[in-house]
Amino acid sequence: MPPSWPARIRAVEAGELTPPVPKPSATIVLLRDGAAGPEAYLLRRRASMAFAAGMYAYPGGGVDPRDADGEIGWAGPSPQEWGARLGVDPGTAQAVVCAAVRETFEEAGVLLAGPDASGTAPPRDWSAERAALEAHEISFAGFLREHGLVLRSDLLAGWARWVTPVFEERRYDTWFFVAAMPPGQLAALEVGEADKVAWLSPADAVQGYEQGRYGMLPPTVTVLRELLPLRAAAEALSAASSRGLDPILGRAEVAGDRMTVRWSGYEELTIDGHYPQEGPSPDEPQRRGSPDGT
Repeated sequence: MPPSWPARIRAVEAGELTPPVPKPSATIVLLRDGAAGPEAYLLRRRASMAFAAGMYAYPGGGVDPRDADGEIGWAGPSPQEWGARLGVDPGTAQAVVCAAVRETFEEAGVLLAGPDASGTAPPRDWSAERAALEAHEISFAGFLREHGLVLRSDLLAGWARWVTPVFEERRYDTWFFVAAMPPGQLAALEVGEADKVAWLSPADAVQGYEQGRYGMLPPTVTVLRELLPLRAAAEALSAASSRGLDPILGRAEVAGDRMTVRWSGYEELTIDGHYPQEGPSPDEPQRRGSPDGT
């Protein structure tokens, strides 16, 4: 437990600390078929990262205002249809879906886009374009226009939505999507924000987490547990259609020297234990990540 949590929880409860507004974010669980079933692409964030350092996560990040660009090339379910699925307005839905596809391209080099509604981009060296996107030198809509591509929104499906608890220093409202690897494309083996990447079956990843070999935030390991029944990557998209996307938010309480954090419906994630009476002030920054999965 980060030592700042108890003081921040008490301060929020007392109305002495205004929780940060969660930043809209998106992430994609990339899946491929392995010898024993589906495997997920995970990257371990560098120890120097200010958020979720050392944790295994999926490719993803914050929504860029330009992700809502109305001129973006688009194929598949419309922003209106996505809005109905995600429970938001069409503009927000477009931005979230675009952010998920853009961040996955930037970090993993996997491009869920193609020349039309039936194809995907052929494999090639996109390193210069990925770097330009990451540096905010170009927008994703501009990148697609330049290369005659359209975003294939039919290649991903909404899986879950997690919101960082109110007492955290950094907060994110993160949409989790699933997608199968496009034929012919390869995921990056080196990622700027990661010191390691791995393709792991959900079973191996969950086991590694439970044994302490893989550090993961609550949403990351929860999604992997939910993927355990799948027999093939393509099954994830059909399974996603029946899932609810109500926000999942951890709630905390402090009593004496004991702190408890619970996620309703996810009792296995409960954090419960004693903490030192003396700790940092609520405003002291912490390096420990919060449960958003990015």
